[in-house]
Amino acid sequence: MMFAMKPVAFVAAARRSPDDDYWGAQQACITLVADLAADALAGLEAFSHVEVVFVFHGVEPSQVVTGARHPRSNRQWPKVGIFAQRAKDRPNRIGSTICPIVRVSDRSLYVRELDAIDATPVLDLKPVMREFLPRSQVHQPAWASELMQHYWSSSSGQHSAE
Repeated sequence: MMFAMKPVAFVAAARRSPDDDYWGAQQACITLVADLAADALAGLEAFSHVEVVFVFHGVEPSQVVTGARHPRSNRQWPKVGIFAQRAKDRPNRIGSTICPIVRVSDRSLYVRELDAIDATPVLDLKPVMREFLPRSQVHQPAWASELMQHYWSSSSGQHSAE
């Protein structure tokens, strides 16, 4: 079974390469495609966060991983399946990030901490509701915490899309 999807929006961001860390200082503008009504964003400004579902469009099909590997090719971390990672080279190349909303303006949504590069196609936008967050304690292996240590840190020289 196949599903065809088309973007609902595109990301404008200063970052043009999907480096692994320092996404905390990032700001981006997500602009709706022309065939969507501008009021598709109406009411989103009342939420603090939005979940952005996007495509890792820079990943070539030949780079897709379907089995196990060491995250970030670091042999100090265990070899785990692609679905135990949030890597960009996953089978359907789909990413998802919960981002703080900065503002909504006409056909554009401004967010912080979106780990998507410039020109990224957006498949969906969902308001974050407390009731959809985990209802029990979240736990993860130590290697995942180590991997994420600098992911959301700010780094000097990062620019905003505003």
